Amino acid sequence: MELLRKWLGHPEDIYNLLRFKMGGYRAVMPRMDTDSLGCGLRTCYRYLNQTSRSFAAVIQALDGELRHAVCIFYLVLRALDTVEDDMSIPLDVKVPMLHEFHSHLYQPDWKYTESKEKDRQVLEDFPTISMEFRNLSKVYQDVISDICHKMGVGMAEFLEKKVDSQREWDKYCHYVAGLVGIGLSRLFSASELEDSIVGQDTDLANSMGLFLQKTNIIRDYLEDQMEGREFWPREVWSRYAKKLSDLAKPENIDVAVQCLNELITNALHHVPDVLTYLSRLKNQSVFNFCAIPQVMAIATLAACYNNQQVFRGVVKIRKGQAVTLMMDATNIQAVKAIMYQYVEEIYQKIPSTDPSSNKTQQVIASIRAMSLPGSPMASRHHYSPIYLSCAMLLAALSWQYLSTLSKAAEEYVQAGEK
Repeated sequence: MELLRKWLGHPEDIYNLLRFKMGGYRAVMPRMDTDSLGCGLRTCYRYLNQTSRSFAAVIQALDGELRHAVCIFYLVLRALDTVEDDMSIPLDVKVPMLHEFHSHLYQPDWKYTESKEKDRQVLEDFPTISMEFRNLSKVYQDVISDICHKMGVGMAEFLEKKVDSQREWDKYCHYVAGLVGIGLSRLFSASELEDSIVGQDTDLANSMGLFLQKTNIIRDYLEDQMEGREFWPREVWSRYAKKLSDLAKPENIDVAVQCLNELITNALHHVPDVLTYLSRLKNQSVFNFCAIPQVMAIATLAACYNNQQVFRGVVKIRKGQAVTLMMDATNIQAVKAIMYQYVEEIYQKIPSTDPSSNKTQQVIASIRAMSLPGSPMASRHHYSPIYLSCAMLLAALSWQYLSTLSKAAEEYVQAGEK
């Protein structure tokens, strides 16, 4: 019944879940014809679907040859990430592997068969991935190889190093996500679907990646603690606790939430760059690809802000809310309205006693200035009384059915692949 109560409070979720399941998702993510692909590419797309719940659908919705380039880019970085995550590989083996990984793209027979990670198939069958990499145009190959090289070096640097300062936090997020944003932007421009400035402005592209990565790190505090991982910067959390793990103790919940709010405020500083970046995009499939994760991120931060649950369990946005974001975020005015809505939600929750309250208000003011309401999407959640009554009746009749139907949407939405 908890699910029913949530839907009664958000009737738009019901409507959009039904739209999504009855074919509305095809407007955002049209079906790709894999029958016309060669054996190697079909295998690569199978690996893409097996290793990514979040990005597989939007990658396959990209236009033209860009789709294949981004698919291969993703799989190459997934293979690199699998090496980094595999704790069974000794450091004296792992560090050289990370440094040299980009060179394996040009070695037809190279593969690694000793990984224990769940995504090890991308290493065991790396020859198929590298073959399709070499089938790409040289302009795509150069981007993928360059980013792979830089990311491998960065990963090796942080293998035995804690994230201490906020500057190092930015540096770590640059290596694991900012470089992805830069690489993707260069691929967009190389495809000529976007202007050259998109690939050249690396600061904006980096911010796109940092906003997503910081959101994941903030949300995943408890999961990372349970796995023995620490990504919150010491410079911040050390002002609130002696050890990062202490923030999860019930007696520390007040200072833990203050620490959380400070990191969310830090992440919000990337939103103006995100809006500027998205405003430059011309191709619809590229816009959808870039905008959907960003609006999911702002909704996640709004759910996490001043929320003690971050230190007790999992904070998720609603399934129907996620579907609504996916279907709405198809133009820059809609995205601005979404950003405005969620920063207003955060603003309403700022405690007057929070040490970061002034900084949070300041960054929200800068986001407001870029995303003032006025577009048709700004009032997208206003529904008539008749609609509300019908939606509530529909919820009462079909909430259990929809809970099953929405599983696919939830799998797409659980963004946060590190």
